[in-house]
Amino acid sequence: MRFDAEEFRKGCKENDTKRDTGLKTPDNIRRYDNISYGKYGKYNLLDIYHKKDVTTPQKTIIDIHGGGWTYGDKDIYQYYCMDLAQRGFTVVNFSYRLSPENPFPAALEDINTVFTWVAENADTYNIDLDKICVAGDSAGAQLASQYLTLLCSDDYRKLFAMQVPFDKITVKAVALNCGCYDMKSFIEKGEEDPFFIYIEKTLSEDKERTLEQINVIKYINKDFPPTYLMTSEYDFLKEDAKPMYELLKQKGISCVYKLYGKEGDNYMGHVFHLNLRLEEARMCNDEECSFFERSLE
Repeated sequence: MRFDAEEFRKGCKENDTKRDTGLKTPDNIRRYDNISYGKYGKYNLLDIYHKKDVTTPQKTIIDIHGGGWTYGDKDIYQYYCMDLAQRGFTVVNFSYRLSPENPFPAALEDINTVFTWVAENADTYNIDLDKICVAGDSAGAQLASQYLTLLCSDDYRKLFAMQVPFDKITVKAVALNCGCYDMKSFIEKGEEDPFFIYIEKTLSEDKERTLEQINVIKYINKDFPPTYLMTSEYDFLKEDAKPMYELLKQKGISCVYKLYGKEGDNYMGHVFHLNLRLEEARMCNDEECSFFERSLE
């Protein structure tokens, strides 16, 4: 059955709106909204959050939102990102171009533009370029692992035309949440899911090159940042986490694997950590930020 992007977006929006109803900007958070970082209008806007008493550059999280490469924007992630800012970070929360209207590698190009923008505007927004961390969930975790591989691998960068600011920004740690990672194998299964829709245009134009570009795990090397890799008992991508953890360990990368929830906790599903009303979400977000803190020492 052909993936229906509009129906998918509608269902996601209903669930996210219900989850976040009643949430507000915390009184102690300063927010800079709708900053343009690129040339694609509403898709190239970002917000920045930090505590109101912050006056100098500090440790920073760049968050890459999920949504099946098809759905989502910074507004959906504002409360989660401000919650991270409550833990003492400056947080960059941005929108990027979505599939199928904007096929691969549009999202990746926008992420690259964000990182370039951060490198050039850090001092203005209390961002310490020596203390950069990344978080991504679901499709955002896939995009995070892909972009960090671009930062770390000369060979991988050669597959893309974009100018990557690998010499200007270094990521010290990453949290990969409820993601999928071995995308070449995933595509070879032949399913028409959101990821296939995202890459099908370039796949039809140059199959060999596109399959190599999405074969991220081939290019991950020892310079990939320390990683907190998490999933949950009822995450539909749960089985994708452990192989990625084993790969990172094999490459000599410092890595923590965490499975949240237990059998019977049906509410512990995909991207549960975005539900700020859950005790398990608070625990997960605390533990990831603590991991970031240790990685920055």
